[in-house]
Amino acid sequence: MFYSKKLKKFKKIKHCFFSRKNGFSKGKYKSLNCGRGSNDNRQDVSKNLGFVAKKMRVKKSKLILMHQTHGSKVVEIKKNNYKQKIFADAMITRMRGVCLGVVTADCVPIILYDVKNEIIGCIHAGWKGAYSGIIKNTISKIKKLNSNTKIYASIGPCISKKSYEVDLIFYKKFINRSYNYKKYFLKKNENKKMFNLRKFISDKLKKLDVSIDHVNHDTFTEKTNFFSFRRSFKLKQNDYGRCISTIHLI
Repeated sequence: MFYSKKLKKFKKIKHCFFSRKNGFSKGKYKSLNCGRGSNDNRQDVSKNLGFVAKKMRVKKSKLILMHQTHGSKVVEIKKNNYKQKIFADAMITRMRGVCLGVVTADCVPIILYDVKNEIIGCIHAGWKGAYSGIIKNTISKIKKLNSNTKIYASIGPCISKKSYEVDLIFYKKFINRSYNYKKYFLKKNENKKMFNLRKFISDKLKKLDVSIDHVNHDTFTEKTNFFSFRRSFKLKQNDYGRCISTIHLI
């Protein structure tokens, strides 16, 4: 379990970036796989989510997860919708007693707290979501509730630039949008670049006047701590587990 130094200072919230340890799943999903979209044993995933809810001191029914789509949709969780299926890549809420969760396996989990208005949030930011506006959309949704904000964000464990190899089609997609995006890429060879997803995302948050800190771990190389889509793909596994990151208002 990993924590943000900044967010730990606030007494009105509880948060955690969970590792893959302390769970019930077996095999390639060992052990705290919280991915309901994985092909893991349903009961094991349910037990894992029960463990997370207990650690966060909420009822399991109040641990809210999204059906993540790598899109840019943000949903505000309220009393009238928290029991429904949430198709989104970010959530915000002012509700107490519910815990927001985001699952990742190389993508970036972001946990948010607006101190002035006691609004919490979480974002699932892969390259697709970050490219298509999930970060800006989430901050805008918080500011719609109250424009006078002081937002803190913790950027959790994700794939690092030394592990994130991309092809030239990927690179050109970014450069065609903005030549400034060149700074997020390092040349590996004639056909490959290394992409700095963490910096791409942190710069977007900084531009939106969000105060950030990093829980800086590489999900690809730290195989005992984290699940990794890319590592599983390289090992020719047909599926992979997901780690969970959570926050709630006390």
